[in-house]
Formats: sequence, C-alpha cells, structure tokens
Amino acid sequence: MKRYIGWKIAGGIVLAVVFFFALGYGTMYLWNWLIPSLFNGPVITFWQAWGLFLLAKILFGFGGGGGGHEKKRRWKEKMKAKMQHMSPEERERVRNQFEKCMGGRWGWNAPKEDLPNETKEQV
Repeated sequence: MKRYIGWKIAGGIVLAVVFFFALGYGTMYLWNWLIPSLFNGPVITFWQAWGLFLLAKILFGFGGGGGGHEKKRRWKEKMKAKMQHMSPEERERVRNQFEKCMGGRWGWNAPKEDLPNETKEQV
C-alpha cells in the first residue's frame, strides 16, 4: 500500500495542473466567445482569464457550503422569537400549516386530517 503513495501524489499533481489549465482556458474561451460579440468587449488572454476568475471568486464567494448550519440556527431562533408572542391556538395553527407544507413528498409525515381516506386507514 505504501509503495503506491508516490503514484497517488504524482497523479494528484497532474490532475491539479490539468484542472488549472482547463479552468483558465475554459474561462478564456467562454469570455472570448461571448463578450466580444455581445458587448464589443476585449479579447482576453489566459492570465487575464485567471484574474477574472479569481476576481469573481472574491466578489461572489468561494462556496464551500459553509454557513448552512448558521443559517438554520438563525432561522430557528427567529421562529422561536415569533412563536413566543403567539397564543397557544396560533402556535398550533402555525405548526399545522408548517406540517402541511413541509410534511414530505406524497404525504409522508403529513397531518392525518389532510390525507385521503384510503391513506388514513393505512396509517
């Protein structure tokens, strides 16, 4: 197993280089295909395409999916704050509406009163 680690490292380096050039040339190709004909913009080089790509990443974010848990936590806190100011009847109505809306596909986990008759008997 240890003797293959050198090949894995070399393969990773080769893939990184291929990815680097493919991303640069892909950005350059798309820019040079669209922008000059649509907006009379300039034709760019490989390095300008990389600069454009990095600028877009800086402006629009690097992705990575971070912050998803933070957004969920903030949403939960916001809903708790809203629910605290409601009467018990209003809370139950909101919970039922939420279950009705987010109950899952094809009625899974949906409130029983909203299910068709044949499904009520199966549940």
